Amino acid sequence: MNRIVKNMVLSLGGAALLLCIACSFIAGRSSRSQVICERLEVVITDSLENSFVSKEDVRKYLDKEYGQYIGVAVDSLDLVKIEKIIDNRSAVDKSQAYVTKDGTLHVTVSQRRPVVRFQKKNGGFYADAEGFIFPLQSSFASHVQVIDGNIPLAANSGYKGIIEDPKEKEWFQKVMRLVNFIENDRQWKGKIVQIHVDSKGELILIPREGKEHFLFGQPTGLEDKFSRMARYYTTIIPAKGADHYRKVDLRYEGQIVCR
Repeated sequence: MNRIVKNMVLSLGGAALLLCIACSFIAGRSSRSQVICERLEVVITDSLENSFVSKEDVRKYLDKEYGQYIGVAVDSLDLVKIEKIIDNRSAVDKSQAYVTKDGTLHVTVSQRRPVVRFQKKNGGFYADAEGFIFPLQSSFASHVQVIDGNIPLAANSGYKGIIEDPKEKEWFQKVMRLVNFIENDRQWKGKIVQIHVDSKGELILIPREGKEHFLFGQPTGLEDKFSRMARYYTTIIPAKGADHYRKVDLRYEGQIVCR
């Protein structure tokens, strides 16, 4: 076989292969377009941790904002739009929508995981570990650290997003480092249940048990202050007894002032 004939055979073979692929693609697309969406299957991946969003909520969101999806061809479903509708909910971290060949529209949802609740006179809001703020939810209250008092944030009960004002952001980030420090420490998680901001902007830590309040000052020097707080529990309480003191001052470096 000379070179010209060989090249012609290879070209024809390649063209035939491409034609087969194209036909398969068209046939698959045609077959897919004939599949009708018959049901919606919703999975809330972290429903044991929080219950901000339910399966029925997701169904209502889509019924109201997407329109008809049951009874239409799965090939015509706008999965990106479906995800945007769900992701627009303040308590939703991320959603994923996909369809399967049995005609099921699947939507998986992960919720935001709050680590702190800010409580102001005119309402409150949550923040997750990444510093994303979102409103309290009427359907569910998460049992997390509470910060109340003179909170220097303009955010209100309907706020959603990251703090943008430079001064507010600086304070917020410092407080979030404190909250995450407590959240990630087995000794303190569950022991400190409230943080109060006094009229001077200083923090007071309130434990779950005991009558003492810890005067923490500014949210700085975390390791040192918590180390002294630990010494209070291991040395002073055994010597003086529980509830002997009402205030434990940690604001002065190297000191534990009790009164």
